[in-house]
Amino acid sequence: MSQPIDVLIIGGGMITHDLLLPSVYHLKRTGQVGAITVTALNSAPLRALSESATINEAFPGLSFEASPPLSDPPERMQPELYKERLRALAPRQAVVVAVPDAFHYETVKACLQHDQHVLCVKPLVLSHAQAVEIETMARDRGLYVGVEYHKRFDRRSLVARRNYRAGKHGTFVMGEAKLIEPYYYRHSNFQNWFTCDKTDPFVYVGCHYIDLVWFITGLKPVGLSVSGVEGRFPNGKQGYMWANARVRYENGALLSVTAGLGYPDAAAGSNDQGLLMYCEGDNRNGMIHHIDNERGVRYAFLDTDYAEGSRYRYMSPDFFRLVPWEQPGTKPVGYGVESVCANIETMIRIEAQTAALAPDAALARRRELIREVDEQGILATPANSAINELVVEAARLSIVNEGAWVDIAHNPAGVSLRR
Repeated sequence: MSQPIDVLIIGGGMITHDLLLPSVYHLKRTGQVGAITVTALNSAPLRALSESATINEAFPGLSFEASPPLSDPPERMQPELYKERLRALAPRQAVVVAVPDAFHYETVKACLQHDQHVLCVKPLVLSHAQAVEIETMARDRGLYVGVEYHKRFDRRSLVARRNYRAGKHGTFVMGEAKLIEPYYYRHSNFQNWFTCDKTDPFVYVGCHYIDLVWFITGLKPVGLSVSGVEGRFPNGKQGYMWANARVRYENGALLSVTAGLGYPDAAAGSNDQGLLMYCEGDNRNGMIHHIDNERGVRYAFLDTDYAEGSRYRYMSPDFFRLVPWEQPGTKPVGYGVESVCANIETMIRIEAQTAALAPDAALARRRELIREVDEQGILATPANSAINELVVEAARLSIVNEGAWVDIAHNPAGVSLRR
């Protein structure tokens, strides 16, 4: 029998409000999660979470412990507070890391040092060596680390993976992907960390489709070129607002990826995203085409207050929606929710299957269970998704060198500017 697991969410921003906290709240309602704590740099985002009408209506009676307390002055910054919360956790609970990309490495390492299972938003880290270090550290301690590449749980992706690997489409040779997030991201906390020296749209969201092509095909990238278009955030900081990549794969295939923070807020979709893959077969060709922003659901609203944007709206039901259910409040559904829940449920399962064992036997069994997850390849872990860190590392090297081609090696792993 499994015991509820306590959850600490580090970071109180947009993804915590839109996906992580609702998913954890639902696991709390179903008896799989115990205490919930959310910690952030200061109290302001925690107060916004606590006062969210959407969350409170969906999950009546549920709340989280805020760290720092909501009564703290919002201008008081406490960057080390999350470490205090880690020290307060019993061993092998669940920690969800939802901080800016540049802080993933130190935050995930701190979680492992305090013997905690981890779910980290993508990308895990910004270099392959860091991914390998985290994988080794977690394996030594028998701790699970998941990476929140939720597109793996989209039913379209799962069907495509099964069909492709059964040879039903042929071999991927040419494709294009795009993921352009809304313009209003520029007015969010992004403007404080999404700077040219830290990240770019390809690394931040384009990585979803790099992971997805790897997930579907198993083909390894061997080189890329990434070019960026810079702009200024409202606070004056300089960032890459747009990025375009061309990625070469080991079989010679090419994938073009366009990413950005610039989809019009008044447009019908909340973003623009999709994947097109052309495949070569025996005297015929195959294709995989996913239109991910508009899935056949189009609504016209009376007012923009109802529409979450424009009055005419593409309302995809597949990633995250709150829907009526047979109990009080509403229920979160979608592949984003399923991804978060599957990672936390994996931690619970690992603990349930080792709780009655002696310490050495429990450690060995946890390692065995984690290796099974790695090999299955559905949940993203450092062992089965570190290819993404190679691509991210190569992308950062390319974009700061004005789109220079960067080669990606796998044995031994490394990236280098092409001469």
